Amino acid sequence: MMALLFATIAATQAQVTKGDYYEGLTKKITFDKMIAPYGMEVTFDKTVHIIFPSAIKYIDLGSTNIIAGKADGAENVIRIKAAVRNFKTETNFSVITEEGSFYTFNVKYANEPLLMSVEMKDFIHDGDTVNRPNNALEVYLKELGDESPKEVQLIMKSIYKNDRKEIKHIGCKRFGIQYLLKGIYTHNGLLYFHTQIRNSSNVPFDLDFITFKIVDKKVMKRTAMQEAVIVPIRAFNYATQVSGKSSERTVFAFDKFTIPDDKQLVVELFEKNGGRHQRFVVECSDIVKANIIDDLKVE
Repeated sequence: MMALLFATIAATQAQVTKGDYYEGLTKKITFDKMIAPYGMEVTFDKTVHIIFPSAIKYIDLGSTNIIAGKADGAENVIRIKAAVRNFKTETNFSVITEEGSFYTFNVKYANEPLLMSVEMKDFIHDGDTVNRPNNALEVYLKELGDESPKEVQLIMKSIYKNDRKEIKHIGCKRFGIQYLLKGIYTHNGLLYFHTQIRNSSNVPFDLDFITFKIVDKKVMKRTAMQEAVIVPIRAFNYATQVSGKSSERTVFAFDKFTIPDDKQLVVELFEKNGGRHQRFVVECSDIVKANIIDDLKVE
């Protein structure tokens, strides 16, 4: 009886050692569910830089043998290096980007890393013959609610590519600069504004910043108490300069909002080191008439 008990304990310990023992009912993760990690070499005296297709939202390091962080002044570049000289044990790190992509890397030490600057291409799979994802594109971010970041990106790209002029009455023109609202769209709790800057002058227009504020209609002198700032959660093709005799378009994504009857949305465009500022107003009636995004061809 004791021999049987010891045999059972030994078998259980063997299962635990192999990683095959779980409490309760489990299902094995198959290879097609795995996101294959990239191999990365780092060293102590040099820094490796990785450029991603969009801004970085999250970085997690597997151990203290490596250090990493965003490059100063760049949202889509991380720098990584060894924190311990000649570390022996392989480690890893993972990255989530603004568009919802998930990347994972296995890291080992090398005196002279083969790759010092890496650009991650915006691809999903190796191809039809190998159905293994290199980066997962279904990470949902809190700021986008129930919307997939990848779908938001595709919608903005589709609006930009279709370039329809759904609205003809909202815009302004001063000093050779015209700022237009071409369309308002809605999908799954988000609003999309399609805007255009036209520069008919010979002088380039350098954009400083754009503000979206809900203000009282009857109050001329605006104060902080009378304004509610609306901040875009995404922007596609955010133009910072419009050359002379040219134009640029941008698609902004917002969390859903409406405007009370006694208020209006004021959109202001400011020129950097200049005075050719633009301003137009959006009413609640314009928001509620937003086009359903399902009518667009998302590619």
